[in-house]
Amino acid sequence: MKCKITNDNLKPFMSFGKMPSANGFLEEKDFHNEFFYEMEVGFSEKVSLLQLNEFSNPEAVHNERYPFYTSSSRYMTEHFKNFANWLNDKYLSSGSKLVEIGSNDGTFLENFKNKNIDALGYEPSSTIANLANKKGIKIFDKFFNTSNLDLIKSFHNDVDIISSANVIAHIPDLTNVIKCVDKLLSNNGLLVFEEPYMGSMFSKVSYDQIYDEHIFMFSVSSIKKVFSLFDFELIDALPQITHGGSMRYVVGRRKKHQINDNVRKIIDEEQKNKLDTVDSCVQFKKNCENSKINTIKKIEEFKSQNKKICGYAATAKSTTVLNYCGINNKMIDFICDTTKEKIGKFSPGSHIPIVPVSDFHKSKPDIAFLFAWNHKEEIFSKEKDFKKNGGVWFSHVAL
Repeated sequence: MKCKITNDNLKPFMSFGKMPSANGFLEEKDFHNEFFYEMEVGFSEKVSLLQLNEFSNPEAVHNERYPFYTSSSRYMTEHFKNFANWLNDKYLSSGSKLVEIGSNDGTFLENFKNKNIDALGYEPSSTIANLANKKGIKIFDKFFNTSNLDLIKSFHNDVDIISSANVIAHIPDLTNVIKCVDKLLSNNGLLVFEEPYMGSMFSKVSYDQIYDEHIFMFSVSSIKKVFSLFDFELIDALPQITHGGSMRYVVGRRKKHQINDNVRKIIDEEQKNKLDTVDSCVQFKKNCENSKINTIKKIEEFKSQNKKICGYAATAKSTTVLNYCGINNKMIDFICDTTKEKIGKFSPGSHIPIVPVSDFHKSKPDIAFLFAWNHKEEIFSKEKDFKKNGGVWFSHVAL
């Protein structure tokens, strides 16, 4: 295993076994053709970076069939509104140029429509990009990389802010993206992005953050080290509650900005917890194995009591939990979801039927396995009657 940034040898520390594509929801007729790969993770001590050994081709994942819409979550819509307001107040002014990497359906960029900000997005899924364009949000259905640099520069050059949220960790050729950022950013421009935080994943044992689309799991230490290789500096790091614990990173050209004390404080804490070494990864593996045992034991206990169990939210992350733990349609009757592209299909690998949320209400299950645990407040608020009528929520992480 080689580091995708430095090409040094990775230290492999865990395999989750054979795993299908996380968003590969499929019809019954396609069961026999389903793709599986060995989901193994390793760690580069040179740049303190956790990463997958094998992953899906980005073009095969982020296409017109990509089944995720940011606007479907009221919680994430509000978060992006706050993120945009924060950027606008702190770094932008009238006429500023902003480019977003991975714009999805334009939920973030929509906040700049009436602010005299020259905003432009890149989203490789044409279906989703078209939805944004219909709302008057300027998004190109292209990957943000050096192959499309001439196109990008023809619309935007000397950019003030390049932003992204839960996208950078999905890009295997991160070096290419950083080179593209370098070509586009103005001398004092900033790259501002959010990603799930390795420290939160380790403390919560939320191993479902690892799947074929999440090539990397970042820490503040790793971001500082990786970007220093390209003459950039990490100038700020701000913890976020999204995705069960994320970090907002602010990166600029070397010696162009004052570095916030947050960076040193968080790195000191990471070193204390050994997040910059493979030691923390080895402990994480043990914690994952214990979580797996406890999850299966809990389901078996429910089944022995003749409890009816369903899943709630057919997320990409649920694919890791179901396949790592060996949970199938004899253990969970169905998974309900609101995404129309998933309904009527089956979960990758485990082949549990995906049904509309209305079936959750009609069938009145005793137990609901919450796969979208990072949206629990929004879901608990929406599904108050389930608990009120004696239903029990549970998950592989503490709720």
